[in-house]
Amino acid sequence: MGDDKINNLPHAIVRGGATGFAQKIQIGSHHLTGDEPVSFGGTDTGPSPYDLLLAALGGFTSMTISLYARQKRWPLEEVTVSLSHSKIYAVDCADCETREGKIDRIEREIQLSGLLTSEQRSKLMEIADKCPVHRTLTSEISIRTKEKAGG
Repeated sequence: MGDDKINNLPHAIVRGGATGFAQKIQIGSHHLTGDEPVSFGGTDTGPSPYDLLLAALGGFTSMTISLYARQKRWPLEEVTVSLSHSKIYAVDCADCETREGKIDRIEREIQLSGLLTSEQRSKLMEIADKCPVHRTLTSEISIRTKEKAGG
């Protein structure tokens, strides 16, 4: 299939009125709501766009770690991923390429439950960075936008 066509995987359709921030989100057969908190002018009827982004990263991080542990038959019982997003000044980031302005920072804390050895824990923390969403967010991303006729 060509580069410019949506593949056969489920994709997101998002609809929102022009008078506020609340959004109706459809991803395949799943229906969600997105919004902004009241403090940002929204009605807080759903998670914010950055909350949804953090949920995607946290969810896939947990799935990736769990899958690896299952394949190795390691005694992992549960994975808890806590995330936060902020904007920081680039000069305050020692390991960032950008040197001016602000950059996005995501803090991710992973709690592994189970009778794991220190070597197993270390490997699972390494595997967290191999999560496909993590790789997407840390790679070059090309977003192409076009207007769809109609409506």
